[in-house]
Amino acid sequence: MKSRILWLLAGSSAIIFFQAYMIAPLIPKLSDVFGVPEQQIGLVVPTYMIAYGISILFYGVLSDRIGKSRIMLFSLIAFVLLTGLTAFVQSSSQLILLRLLTGLGASGVVPMALALVGDLYEPHERGKPLGFLFAAMEGGMALGSTAGVMLEPYIGWRMLFLGIALIAAIILLFQWGSVYKTTPKHEVIKSSVSQMLSGFYKLLSSSRGLKTYSFVFWNGIFHSGIYTWLGLYFSQKYELDEFGIGLAILGYGLPGFLFGSLIGRAADKWGRFLIIVTGLGIAAVATALLVTDHSVIIAALAVTAISLGYDLTQPLFAGIVTEIGGKKQGGQAMGLNVFALFTGFGIGSLLFGEMLRLGFDAALIIFASIQIFATLIAIPIFRKERK
Repeated sequence: MKSRILWLLAGSSAIIFFQAYMIAPLIPKLSDVFGVPEQQIGLVVPTYMIAYGISILFYGVLSDRIGKSRIMLFSLIAFVLLTGLTAFVQSSSQLILLRLLTGLGASGVVPMALALVGDLYEPHERGKPLGFLFAAMEGGMALGSTAGVMLEPYIGWRMLFLGIALIAAIILLFQWGSVYKTTPKHEVIKSSVSQMLSGFYKLLSSSRGLKTYSFVFWNGIFHSGIYTWLGLYFSQKYELDEFGIGLAILGYGLPGFLFGSLIGRAADKWGRFLIIVTGLGIAAVATALLVTDHSVIIAALAVTAISLGYDLTQPLFAGIVTEIGGKKQGGQAMGLNVFALFTGFGIGSLLFGEMLRLGFDAALIIFASIQIFATLIAIPIFRKERK
């Protein structure tokens, strides 16, 4: 029964990440469909990400009162309904509004899936199921960033949303009978808003906590800023159509899907310090490479390298966060981590979109330069994160 539940949790997590990463490569197409500038339709990304990050803070507290499985049920139902409704929007403003509501509704699925794994498995058993769950997320990310934009010319963007809603509904039906009836009953914890805010203050008041969450926030800004506009980048610079864009960003998400467990083992063996600094540096160099006049193949490899930079850093930051929170604040610490990351995702999309007024090369150079600075200051900040 545990393995069945794990597969269902992985499926729901994968579909959430699939649709989250499907949107950005479609920005050039959606701009043409609704007859609005790319920067305007590009708001579909930050509205979803910021709403997702903010709402997760409250889902975590609410789950202590009514149970994780109930939160997941509500969140998945909201995701199915709102994703299905998105297929029928008639304007860019309606699309942006639906994406904001979807972010508010869907944000309970993945964190509750991670928490339910903790309930179902003993501490010494959690490594493998958690690794499986993260692999599902990375797989959804990689597939969503490519499959959506490649399928769009054949089935249309509206059918993409309807198809995702249908798949999520099927997962929901199976989960109703497995997850919600077999997961352990929750222990009611009555935490007040003041206690929640006090917990956040405690997490951020330590030097290690503040520095780590700051890097999580910047990591979100940097990677979402670049990724959101890759579809437009390949459309303008290399004049690729939707299918070509899908091939060009095929490598985004693959490093984590293929090598996530190896990266984790390397961190256990050698410590996080060198891996984090390497990841930040790789992302900076790869971003600078996008400015040069290389072939589309080199640009596609640079995109894969940027994704590798994310996979070498963000999971390790999450590991530090779990240590900062400890057993008493582990859930709240991870909730704050998701909040920092996804609000960074949203702000990054907005910032890079505004910088596009200066041109793609200028925006890429600015982001690469800041990332180089982040790499340098990470050396003294994380030098103690050794084995």
